[in-house]
Amino acid sequence: MTAYPKLFSPFRCRGLELRNRVVMAPMTREWAPGGVPGREIADYYARRAAGGTALIITEGTPPDPAGAFGARVPRFYGEDALEGWRGVVDAVHGHGAAIFAQLWHVGAFDPSIIGMRDSFATPPERLSPSGLAGPGRPYGRAMTSADIEATIGAFGRAVAAARAAGFDGVEIHCAHGYLPDQFLWSGTNRREDRYGGSLERRLRFPVELVRECRRQAGEGLVLSFRLSQWKQLDHSARIAEDPTELGRIVQPLAGAGVDIFHCSTRRYRDPIFAGSDLGLAGWVKRLSGRPTIAVGSITLGNDFKSPQGKVQAEVDVAQLDDVERRLQAGEFDLVALGRALLANADWVHLVQRGLTQRLQPFSRACLDALF
Repeated sequence: MTAYPKLFSPFRCRGLELRNRVVMAPMTREWAPGGVPGREIADYYARRAAGGTALIITEGTPPDPAGAFGARVPRFYGEDALEGWRGVVDAVHGHGAAIFAQLWHVGAFDPSIIGMRDSFATPPERLSPSGLAGPGRPYGRAMTSADIEATIGAFGRAVAAARAAGFDGVEIHCAHGYLPDQFLWSGTNRREDRYGGSLERRLRFPVELVRECRRQAGEGLVLSFRLSQWKQLDHSARIAEDPTELGRIVQPLAGAGVDIFHCSTRRYRDPIFAGSDLGLAGWVKRLSGRPTIAVGSITLGNDFKSPQGKVQAEVDVAQLDDVERRLQAGEFDLVALGRALLANADWVHLVQRGLTQRLQPFSRACLDALF
């Protein structure tokens, strides 16, 4: 008998059944030369599936060239890349796990903005709602109506390709200050047309994106939507100051076709509004009526944006009792692990069998190889 019965209970959504509540969070690795996911990447995901993880969400993958973060990020367009993804899907399914493709358009953002080396010899032209990477930070150019229409079309084609490749679902990345989030966030959306101004108008692009993705997904594919308060360039940023404002965001998205909300926070249990101990995943579930995924430093001693977070994080097993309690209370439905699964491909089997003393801390070495 496991000490965490809810964590290891099945979860169902739109005909998909997961064997437990543990999800592999999307993590950019840039291990795809030419943007084509190969055998190495298939094996990397398959090891986490073999270790008991129920759902793999792939690293972010661009639906078109303009959305790509780097030349070695696996893409979701072009027959060579799609053929590679079919191999990844087969490898993960072979170990009894499900897999979602995360569609990621970076908008007015690239590695150089955060001090990373840009892997493109010639970076693509960066597009965004208002030509801003952040408030008061011009970058790239503002999208035209034709750009918006083309981008929504690219997402739709990527969803259709995911369905054809055998994926179980697709996740739209609308967090951390990337393109859909740049439309939603007032700091980066200064448009004066129907895509800018009031909250409802800033929400128009994400809602239209969801509707097209839902149309292409059909009835069988699960549609997940990742959102956050914090941004890459502003960790204190907020898209909603109170529950009412958050409800005005997530309810139209749920109505447009979102099945699951993936709620990205630096620490999963941090309250987001005064007067309540609910985190982002708890509030989004309460306000949207949809299942949610909680993510953020689960079973690790520090968050990944802390000074040491990308280098070292000790194991914090005591969090498991809190995770189980919140799952039992229905605060959220699934938990996503990032660094903990990089360090422990068999995290699920170890925890389920009561062998938590064998869990390894996260270290820099976990970032440097696919294992």
